[in-house]
Amino acid sequence: MSDTHYQSLGMSNALEKQRARSKRSRLIVIGAVVGLIVLIAIGVAVGVVVSKNNSSNAGGTKSSSSASGNSTSGGTSTKGNDPSNFTKDPNFHKSFYGMAYTPEGALVEFGCTNTLAGVIKDIQLLSQLTTRVRLYGADCNQTAQVLEAIKQTKVDMEVFVGNYVIPSDTAGYQRQRDAIHDAIATYGTDHVAGVTVGNEFMLNYLTDHGSQDPNSSVGNEGAAILIADINDTKSGLSSMQLSKTVPIGNSDAGSYFNNEVLSAVDYGMSNVHAWFANTTAEAAAAWVMKFFDETNVQPASLLPNKPKMYIAETGWPTKSSDAGNASNGAATASIKNLQTFLDTFVCQANTANIGYFFFEGFDEEWKDIKFGGVEGWWGLFNKDRTLKDIKIPNCPL
Repeated sequence: MSDTHYQSLGMSNALEKQRARSKRSRLIVIGAVVGLIVLIAIGVAVGVVVSKNNSSNAGGTKSSSSASGNSTSGGTSTKGNDPSNFTKDPNFHKSFYGMAYTPEGALVEFGCTNTLAGVIKDIQLLSQLTTRVRLYGADCNQTAQVLEAIKQTKVDMEVFVGNYVIPSDTAGYQRQRDAIHDAIATYGTDHVAGVTVGNEFMLNYLTDHGSQDPNSSVGNEGAAILIADINDTKSGLSSMQLSKTVPIGNSDAGSYFNNEVLSAVDYGMSNVHAWFANTTAEAAAAWVMKFFDETNVQPASLLPNKPKMYIAETGWPTKSSDAGNASNGAATASIKNLQTFLDTFVCQANTANIGYFFFEGFDEEWKDIKFGGVEGWWGLFNKDRTLKDIKIPNCPL
């Protein structure tokens, strides 16, 4: 679907381009430093994954998850040295279909400072809100850490693991592919719901090549690169002779799906943010559902393979680091408006049987440092894992 359709639903072309530039900048920087640290990243990944007890974390920092005594963070405490014995918050409900999640520090660009202890704390909290998380990439050992955290906490949780594909970085795709294979070889597929190849790959490819139509000749050129990685992922998982078939999918911005890519996958994940459509918080939920149905669900149903469609990201920012970005047209960043979006979207989406991943679990400081504005402030929880001044919807799935 072209950008004209975005405009007809209220999203301005200028804002979509602004978001594309923001995403592209992130990818360019990551790609530029990858070559300098490949050997380190591979060594860390292999070292953690092959260790069955996983008592240490990525980046060589010792995990504190096995320390004696009680540890408390964000209202959740682990009793003794058993991560599965943690306090539950009675105000939390498993009302979310899924949650978008990146472990803090799980970025090559920032030195892979994520720790197993931190991921365990995150999973303890998120498991009280949902039974699913989606990851964006596999660098910094995050796939293995999340699966190990699920193992240690013994929670009901499945993971859509991710491979963050950059058009110019073949080595990055291969490195993440191998890390995913190693994690699955170690932990099996009981908690793996799918492998998502690419996040906003087509958006970034088209932006880099001065185009907006994902099904144009330029779009099909980019799709061919992505499909090669998708087919390679399928082949690699098939060669592992797993006990179950793991679905393979792709994630992109809502109006940037290529039909050939969707025809090559089992599922598609669409990033749909009403914030970028200049709408009010009160109108946001209806906008998201309408856009998702018309732009993603209906077109996908016409493809021969009929891929299952999910909302990969949707949410609302709670503040901006500068006054100039605190509003986007009629959209205003605030905790009050996040609550409004929660109250009008979550239970209604559940009733409509829409699979979605709320964006997001925790504020991400690195985004604020790098991009400013509202980028770092979309979490239900603050960076320190304390819940913001919101009420979790009570409509458990």
